[in-house]
Amino acid sequence: MIGTDPASPINRRRFLLASGAAVAGAAGTAAALVPRQRRLPPVQQAVRATAGHPARTVRRSAPYAATTLETTAVLGGGPADRFRRLVSGPGWPLAVRGELAAAGSGREDRRTALACFVQFTDLHLTDVQNPLRTEFLRARTLTSWRAQEALTVAGAVALVEQVNALGKGPYTGLAPAFVMTTGDNVDNNSMIELEWFLTLMSGGRITPNTGDSTAYEGVQSSGLPLYWHPDDAALRDVDKRRGLPRIPGFLDAVTRPVTSPGLRVPWYSTVGNHDDLPGGCLSPLLNEFAVGSRKLLSVPDSDAAAYGKALQTGDDPKSEVLRAILGRHAASARTVTADERRRLYTPHDYLAAHLDPAHAGAGPVGHGYAEDNLDGDRMYYAFRIAENVIGISIDTTYRSGHYEGSLGTGQLRWLERTLAAHSSRSYDADSRLVRNPGADDAHILVFSHHHSAGMTRRPDAARTEEPRHDGAEVLALLGRYPNVVAWINGHSHVNRITPHAHATPARSFWEVNTASHLDYPHHARLIELADNGDGTLSLFTTLIESAAPHRTEPDFADLSAVGLASLYRELAYNAPGLAEGMTAGVHEGWAGGAGDRNTELLVVSPASG
Repeated sequence: MIGTDPASPINRRRFLLASGAAVAGAAGTAAALVPRQRRLPPVQQAVRATAGHPARTVRRSAPYAATTLETTAVLGGGPADRFRRLVSGPGWPLAVRGELAAAGSGREDRRTALACFVQFTDLHLTDVQNPLRTEFLRARTLTSWRAQEALTVAGAVALVEQVNALGKGPYTGLAPAFVMTTGDNVDNNSMIELEWFLTLMSGGRITPNTGDSTAYEGVQSSGLPLYWHPDDAALRDVDKRRGLPRIPGFLDAVTRPVTSPGLRVPWYSTVGNHDDLPGGCLSPLLNEFAVGSRKLLSVPDSDAAAYGKALQTGDDPKSEVLRAILGRHAASARTVTADERRRLYTPHDYLAAHLDPAHAGAGPVGHGYAEDNLDGDRMYYAFRIAENVIGISIDTTYRSGHYEGSLGTGQLRWLERTLAAHSSRSYDADSRLVRNPGADDAHILVFSHHHSAGMTRRPDAARTEEPRHDGAEVLALLGRYPNVVAWINGHSHVNRITPHAHATPARSFWEVNTASHLDYPHHARLIELADNGDGTLSLFTTLIESAAPHRTEPDFADLSAVGLASLYRELAYNAPGLAEGMTAGVHEGWAGGAGDRNTELLVVSPASG
């Protein structure tokens, strides 16, 4: 753990709720998990044809992990506008991307393995019975509510199981040393969801049910045809009309306890807007509704339109608009069981919960955060990934309420100091070379929730005294430090890899944006870093799916945790309009093109730039 410093403390609004979480001792280091640099093991040949490139020969370590290089889930036959079963399709080939550095021949034989780890992002563990949820927006847009939302816990457990089963990375021969989550770990900023997330990652029993312990009280038992009712034989809801099945016992199954084995490797945490704010964009002052006993299932079209419009604004009238709607229709709302466990948590609560030894799992205690992060509730840190490889996790959230991201001036200055501390050579804002012979030189990987295009410059009402900085400013800063290899993030729910080129090649780096595990295509990334011994580095990004089988039972009778995890993926692939869009070549972009999936990303090594 390298940690943060107390300079330029960030003042913030004091939220209504006090933390009840225990605070542990200082976070441990990652040194125990770090492999020394090593030459690659014996390899086997695999010829991969890459879209837009000629067939290439690449070397892969043996044995290698089961990944999307071998097989991927695909929709089976049938009309695009009807529910379709999943089948196992062909794997996606490796795409070698040389926009930032040339792919030298023979580099496979010279490589030195540097690091291997897994990225999770946008798990969105969801308490679907939370009264603050706004499912009623589905009256305007069918995709505003997902049929698979009640299955997030089962699906995430299957992803943990897959990581635990991974062997060596396909290109470095290193086993994954850790998992980094890049935010939106939960959906509603509620304490019970945070407990589920920490238990998922560290191991233990999760009961994905709140309110009445004996009965489900969410939209899927409301009787409203706007939502899929898998248990109801008589109701012809909008989703059954497009082919979603009837599944007797579904609601009982999705609220049963499930046990996560926990990750067998250490894991680190990065905060996202849904972790920091209810609904990912609302004011934390709406807690009374989250813990209350009235759940609004439908509203007049005019109210849905007003709230939908407010969601697009830059300030926070949306929270007041929602408060007014919830108050105006309280008498017609469904009475549900109030549950204090749904209370909204503060940044301080989030940090303290990570520091609780009960959630240490495979380590480190705090999962990147240390006790000094509690001073000012600073949710950013640096840590050692491997010998000569450093990770930096930054907090890109607006605490006053917005789904977009930014950095405050204090954190931006901290980021600059941290980059400089690990760069013996950099450039100032005027592109003049700066030498720092006392630096602890290391390759640098930056992690955040928001991608650069999702970061804007707008005031944060929770930190009014501090200017905010957008994605372009962060890109400019990272481009001044040749040791930066990549910026790895989520938020967009899309697989997209972007080269950020510079006239000085050593100042170029990659941005790796990974899709959500809530929506199609349900991916995480296995990431490997290697030195090619020819003045270049290779960053390998291999997509992985959860351990759940691609297809559920023919009659959907398997309601075990494994069966539910398979159904989770199958429902996501059958989201309204998704299959039609994929047929038209529109929504395939969520999974990315060949150059956004399984890739080798070449970049100039800072030692040669």
